[in-house]
Amino acid sequence: MVELRALAGELGYTNVRTLRNSGNLIFDTTPAKGRIASKRIEKELYSRLNVAARVITLTVEELDKIITGNPLGETATEFSRFLVAILENPEDQSLLLPLTKQEWTPEIIALDNRVAYLWCPGGVLASPLAIAVNGVLGENVTTRNWTTMLKIDQMIKKK
Repeated sequence: MVELRALAGELGYTNVRTLRNSGNLIFDTTPAKGRIASKRIEKELYSRLNVAARVITLTVEELDKIITGNPLGETATEFSRFLVAILENPEDQSLLLPLTKQEWTPEIIALDNRVAYLWCPGGVLASPLAIAVNGVLGENVTTRNWTTMLKIDQMIKKK
């Protein structure tokens, strides 16, 4: 995480922080730099640290919409089993539409602009729903549990 924070600072991002050893990077930037942050960080991670990783960025506004727009808040009460799948490309949501028409009980999927909310009450690792979402989207998605999403939100608001 030290190297990741240093790399982001060298790329010109400010107020750089990480959430423990989770790989979640929080930083301030200009709108122009923000639009290219994902690919830029991905490229530098590989060239400087020899780490191949998909990087998906969210704006503060996007994160706020994910948190406040949670449609499963009353159902998904065990946060470690409640995932948010963040799509690299919002248009990929169309790939998930067939999954919303399938029966997943007791699991639940709900879609919003750039995310899929996944309630996996039997556990995340063996979740047929989570496996299906990852199978459809491959490397074009990253998932975080609800606890992590709330911690990131808190870190941003503390600033």
